[in-house]
Amino acid sequence: MQSQMSLITKKISNQENDFLQQIAHWKSEGKKIVFTNGCFDIIHRGHIEYLAQAADLGDILVIGVNSDLSVKKLKGETRPIQDQHSRTLILASLQFVSLVVIFNEETPINLIQKVSPSVLVKGGDYELKNIVGAEFVTNNGGKVITIPFVDGFSSSKIIDSL
Repeated sequence: MQSQMSLITKKISNQENDFLQQIAHWKSEGKKIVFTNGCFDIIHRGHIEYLAQAADLGDILVIGVNSDLSVKKLKGETRPIQDQHSRTLILASLQFVSLVVIFNEETPINLIQKVSPSVLVKGGDYELKNIVGAEFVTNNGGKVITIPFVDGFSSSKIIDSL
């Protein structure tokens, strides 16, 4: 019998071959793969509701998480607050999350092209034309969906209030 911690950690990957084999397996079973990405620095209620809604759009939820280096480039030297190990562990512990993949680039385009999801999801603050990977996903028969944010929840606001 596997420990609960091993069940969580096996959902985290930064080894390309491992996660690509898993993606191929799910696709061979006809599973609908949903992909989203973000920094997820201080995970809050807004993240949970967003991710749960994303998971409802398919069978498998894959989350791309910016590495610590990538977050620093995007958000500044004082970020991330939580390291990539902590952020991915928290996300992988969510029952409805199937796979968490760390990426080093500033955008997830390479990861999106490798996963080639049926559904690409981003938060409601994005316009379709500005969503990285949207053109690739739609050109390959997938959908791009935005999910509205839960008002009042933001990692940056939480950090500013500390």
